[in-house]
Amino acid sequence: MRNRPIAAVAAVMIANVWLSLAAVAAMAQDTRQTRPVRPAPRRADGRVSLNSPAGERGLWGGSGRLAVNPRSYEPRTTLQAPIHIDDVPLQPWARAMVDYRHSGFLKDEPYTRCKPSPGPRLWTTAYGFEILDMPELRHIYIVNNGGPHSFHVIYMDGRPHPTGKDFAPSYYGHSVGRWEGDTLVVDTVGFNERVWMNRDALPHTDRLHLIERLTRVDFNTLKYEVT
Repeated sequence: MRNRPIAAVAAVMIANVWLSLAAVAAMAQDTRQTRPVRPAPRRADGRVSLNSPAGERGLWGGSGRLAVNPRSYEPRTTLQAPIHIDDVPLQPWARAMVDYRHSGFLKDEPYTRCKPSPGPRLWTTAYGFEILDMPELRHIYIVNNGGPHSFHVIYMDGRPHPTGKDFAPSYYGHSVGRWEGDTLVVDTVGFNERVWMNRDALPHTDRLHLIERLTRVDFNTLKYEVT
């Protein structure tokens, strides 16, 4: 697999997903729209915080889906217009894999088998997820609260990605992060090929390299971009 070219996944993954964080008291679908939008919480040093404020709890949950539509009539996309699979520049082997996965009605989708869901797939999973920003450890943890009950680490200490024979591909890969203003930039490599990058079965190789950008726009909104 290592010598096979990577599928043209990144070109179709550029989109924004808006996610909501609700305190426990607000989980009961408050329909009132008169409350002012709370600003994003900030740490003592002025940097935006991705955590819940002290004394509050909440989960991030997707309000849309990041997807390429194999069937253009299915509105499972956050793009302005659905993308038909025929318009995605997949290599022949990748298109064949998409067709095979859809021939089984996505029954082998890893998330439904309680496997970890990294990258774009994480942001459209059921049951939400948590972000634990722990600057004292120079780590950020993203906890998947769905079937996998797993987490992955974003290293914020400036370390490089590992290389060589000791670097084995994994479901979450290896992530390093940095702050650009109020935007967290996450650089990840080392995914295994069991992962689906979205719920519509797009494949990739272990050469996949993701850049994710997370910006907390206000208390309730997290903007997510991926290339």
